[in-house]
Amino acid sequence: MGNCNGIPTTTTPPPQQQPPQEQQQQPPQERQQPPPKPSQPNGLTILTASEPAPPRHSPPSPVGRVLGRPIADVRNTYVIGRELGRGQFGVTHLVTQKATRQQFACKSIAMRKLINKDDIDDVRREVQIMHHLTGHRNIVELKGAYEDKHSVNLVMELCAGGELFDRIIAKGHYSERAAANLCRQIVTVVHNCHTMGVFHRDLKPENFLLLSNDEDSPLKATDFGLSVFFKPGDVFKDLVGSAYYVAPEVLRRHYGAEADIWSAGVILYILLSGVPPFWGETEQSIFDAILRGNLDFVSDPWPSISSSAKDLVKKMLQPDPKSRLTAAEVLNHPWMREDGDASDKPIDIAVLTRMKQFRAMNKLKKVALKVIAENLSEEEIIGLKEMFKSMDTDNSGTITYEELKAGLPKLGTKLSESEVRQLMEAADVDGNGTIDYIEFISATMHLNRVEREDHLYKAFEYFDKDNSGYITVEELEHALKKYNMGDEKTIKEIISEVDTDNDGRINYDEFAAMMRKGNPEMVTNRRRK
Repeated sequence: MGNCNGIPTTTTPPPQQQPPQEQQQQPPQERQQPPPKPSQPNGLTILTASEPAPPRHSPPSPVGRVLGRPIADVRNTYVIGRELGRGQFGVTHLVTQKATRQQFACKSIAMRKLINKDDIDDVRREVQIMHHLTGHRNIVELKGAYEDKHSVNLVMELCAGGELFDRIIAKGHYSERAAANLCRQIVTVVHNCHTMGVFHRDLKPENFLLLSNDEDSPLKATDFGLSVFFKPGDVFKDLVGSAYYVAPEVLRRHYGAEADIWSAGVILYILLSGVPPFWGETEQSIFDAILRGNLDFVSDPWPSISSSAKDLVKKMLQPDPKSRLTAAEVLNHPWMREDGDASDKPIDIAVLTRMKQFRAMNKLKKVALKVIAENLSEEEIIGLKEMFKSMDTDNSGTITYEELKAGLPKLGTKLSESEVRQLMEAADVDGNGTIDYIEFISATMHLNRVEREDHLYKAFEYFDKDNSGYITVEELEHALKKYNMGDEKTIKEIISEVDTDNDGRINYDEFAAMMRKGNPEMVTNRRRK
């Protein structure tokens, strides 16, 4: 899993030596001579009951393999609370510092997901980058990093104001000036990262949170798990990011830090129109649209958007990275400046509705997929484990396409060759020709389990509490609120999107059609191939 030629590597500095503790000086007061110690004839000193025993040196704590510092349990300092979010590599919880009662967010990365040296280097780099960027108004601050036998825990400032899109939707009134203010903060983060030699590589609305519920709360960039240090001229080749926001040169696997500007341009397009500029039912169809690069400035609300805003979007979504604006040039664009062209006239209300649907559909599917995963039996998972082990003949922890193709028929699996290829492509996002155990299980679960009728029906039953054969507005609202997803109006919008026969509820066929439509999620992979 080593580095590919042409991809810069970062040298991890050795852990800093702790400075020796200063010897405690006795206060300058009269020192009384201690009484002579009784001694035995052989000269051995006898300890009297009033004398303390000489200090015993406790063995040093073992050093963690990821952070290179002594093992420490985050629970000694913080009380772990409710789950705040979940990503491919970590789960974030609300935590309370025992000494001060202050609340923070703690991202826990499970050790079992750190399969090899590259994965460990990536977590170490994330900690280094967060320390390196600390102090910027629009970047979440790392308070501390802890490592125990089971996980690496990153304690960060708590962003209680929620996600960027939620704030926009809650406001109701939304204008170009509001969009410019948000985009300015996002591009300020990009500018700061780039001037500090950091390439974010996963800019998307979900990675921007509001520090508080205050009207003037700053946006905070989070999740530097895919970020890398870079120098001007460095070329990267690994496919990382999130489908809607990935730049065309990333798909061609030859790119630099200009890709961050593209991702920020996609966010701006969504802020102004409510939908992504490049759309598709599957990951591959989204990528095809990105590579074609046709921008729609004809559909509503674009005719009513200012020409200055459209000019900036075009220059940020310039397919040639060398012709794309830099972060400094974006901040100096007439539309982006604080006293610039951006109008305070409300944008078409349909934009907010679209934005809600764009977010809510992903969330509905996420809840359904979670239900399916939770209902998979141990027997099903055991079978997939055995499949992987039988194909991994050299016990390397990875299998090739040839091994997969040769191994599946021996196991009597019913996957066709095209499905094997689909499985390989789904898992092997870095294009190195091998997949590891976790990728294999995720992909085979998706192909073999998620679309299976009994699993879809189990998920449907989870929502259909009264077994009526329909998911009602109330049932959907109840299910999604459990996961803090969506208000009543959003729920109705989801139903109208899925409810193709317009009877105000979702039947099983409509639900199954939504689930089978493809789920363009992250194409994130930490590896540096």
